[in-house]
Order: sequence, then structure tokens, then C-alpha cells
Amino acid sequence: MQAADFFLVFTRPLDQADIPYMVAGSVASMVYGEPRLTNDIDLVVVLDEQYSRTLGQLFPADRFYCPPPETVTAETRRLRQGHFNIIHHDSGMKADVYPAGTEALQAWGLAHRRRVELERDQGLWIAPAEYVILKKLEYYREGRTEKHLHDIRGMLAVSGDQMDTAFLDAWIEDLELTAEWNQVRQN
Repeated sequence: MQAADFFLVFTRPLDQADIPYMVAGSVASMVYGEPRLTNDIDLVVVLDEQYSRTLGQLFPADRFYCPPPETVTAETRRLRQGHFNIIHHDSGMKADVYPAGTEALQAWGLAHRRRVELERDQGLWIAPAEYVILKKLEYYREGRTEKHLHDIRGMLAVSGDQMDTAFLDAWIEDLELTAEWNQVRQN
């Protein structure tokens, strides 16, 4: 399975059902920066009660592991940090699904996502670079995993001139990520 097909196996059903989403995490950082290996795709998805109950129809059990509707609904009701996985049986690839909550940064990211065309007239929605950087700074603060700093540095090297630095600076201060941001800029 090619990388584009791996991404589309998770995003195509969302597109077909008109469910708003954005690809974040390492896949998004590769769009703006440097490639690296990853075994999952991070999706921020706008799921209401109806979609929570019918998600299993979009990701049928003969092709995917999808949690039961009760689990999806419970995770969707969380105001922050809801999460569940969908796994593609044939490839073993995984989508980490984060239901969109009430965070202002998530709302901004979804409002400013951009479409990236892959192949055969198919594409996916990617989170803005600034959103990806801010979330990776948060993840670095939580777990001190260097891959997040590496991804951010790659994004800045490749796409830094296209980013809204005033927006980044304001959110870095608001989210109290100055120490983590200084770690990025040390190298």
C-alpha cells in the first residue's frame, strides 16, 4: 500500500460523508517539512451524535477495527482530549482520531485547514502549519519526545517563511510554551 493510499483509506470515507476533519501530527508535519516514518495518521474530526453512532458504517468491521458507538459517543462528548483509534485490518495501519472539542485552537485549525491533492483527483484536508507546530510543542511538553522538536525544525526549514509568526508567538505565550519553543530554536 502506497503512502497516499494509506492516508486515503481513512480520509476518503470522511470526505464521502461530508464530515469535516483535518490531518495533523507527523503526516501534516511532513507536508510542511521533512519526510519521516510513521505508522499512524492523526485526525481531528468534527463528530456529532449522529456520526458517532454511524461511524462503524463508514469503517465497516470486515475492513476496520472501529470502537463501539458508545465509546465513540463518550469520547466525542469530552470537551478536551477525547481520543479513539480506527485500525485498517489489511495493512495494520492506525488512525488516531481526536473528536473536535471546544478548544479555540482546534476551531481555528479546522477553519483554516487546506486541501492537499494527492493523486487521481483525490486529496485530504491538512491542518495549518501553525496548528501543527503548537500541538507538537504541547506534545513535547507532555512527553519530552525529541521527534516533535525534529518535526518542528523540519517544518521551519522548509515552510517557515510561509507561517504567521505573530500568530505563533501569541499562541506560544498564551499556551505557556515559551520554554519548549526556545528548545526548538536552540539548534
